[in-house]
Amino acid sequence: MNKSAYRFCCLTALVILVGCNASSSSSSTPGGDSDSLAQNIKLQGSGASFPAPLYGRWFKEYSSATEGVKVDYQAKGSGGGIKDFIGHTVDFAASDAAMNDSEIAQVDDGVVLLPMTAGSIVLAYNLPELKKPLSLSRDAYTKIFLGEISKWNDAAIAATNEGVDLPELPVTVVRRADSSGTTFVFTNHLSAVSKKFADGPGVGKTVNWPESDKFIAAPKNDGVTATVMQTPGAVGYVEFGFAEQAKLPMATLENASGKFIEPTLENATAALAGVEMPKDLRAWLPDPSGEKAYPIVSYTWLLCYEKYEDSAKANALKSLVKWCLHQGQKSSAEMGYIPLPENVVTTVTEKLETIK
Repeated sequence: MNKSAYRFCCLTALVILVGCNASSSSSSTPGGDSDSLAQNIKLQGSGASFPAPLYGRWFKEYSSATEGVKVDYQAKGSGGGIKDFIGHTVDFAASDAAMNDSEIAQVDDGVVLLPMTAGSIVLAYNLPELKKPLSLSRDAYTKIFLGEISKWNDAAIAATNEGVDLPELPVTVVRRADSSGTTFVFTNHLSAVSKKFADGPGVGKTVNWPESDKFIAAPKNDGVTATVMQTPGAVGYVEFGFAEQAKLPMATLENASGKFIEPTLENATAALAGVEMPKDLRAWLPDPSGEKAYPIVSYTWLLCYEKYEDSAKANALKSLVKWCLHQGQKSSAEMGYIPLPENVVTTVTEKLETIK
């Protein structure tokens, strides 16, 4: 199955249900110890839609190659995943906003946060008459999401799009309706580059966006993507791969060095180059440095318990994660995500052993 087919399935399904029985001739477990896994283990997870296309592929491939293990993942948004995880209704969760201290304190069995991949958040837009890619300064795109720019031919946008015939079309902002790690990462960046945004909407998985009929809410990354596609004059923040699959144009953004950077995998990788992973594996890049760095990137995490009552389930989960850290990383770039640097893979693999 090609990349488009994989991502199409993940974009259109509300629930990603993956897993099948391996053939009787395949009894090994990639990335793990087959002898430690019992038969018919089901791992239930929920959370972020940001990495859902990649997780869908990983979990399907792992389950197909692993006898007796099925992975059921529901992409409902980071906030929903954290809620499920705290409530112990899942075996693992996923979030683009690593759990904070107060959330971790609510989990008696302990929490292990494991960055699994990284990606960029892009500003996808619907301006079909535009002949050139849109370039947005930091001033322009923060004003758009503060509701201070109402028309696409506004002077702040025109200033960085010389020679482009910008339409006198209302700007419609599409934002997330759900509790979202993508929103957390995006608002963390906007707050880092704009004091007015920091003092206004601020940072969060949900924030108080401007009250306007030109701000439309949509659920999950695929919902925002679909709404932008259907709305002339719309702009929304989504994970790179969703916009790429939908063939939506993505704005070139001004970075901390004053350079206008296209949202490519190479430029997103450049943003991660100088990041040192802390002991708790919660690394944030609200405004990455570097002339080639794309300005809005983030790791995304699996949330696991430190202690599991079922040792077979704990071993199955660890085997799954090891497979994703090694074999799975090979397909990250193909799916529009940033493969983890080798030093991060080593660190996460070591952290995985704290799960019992």
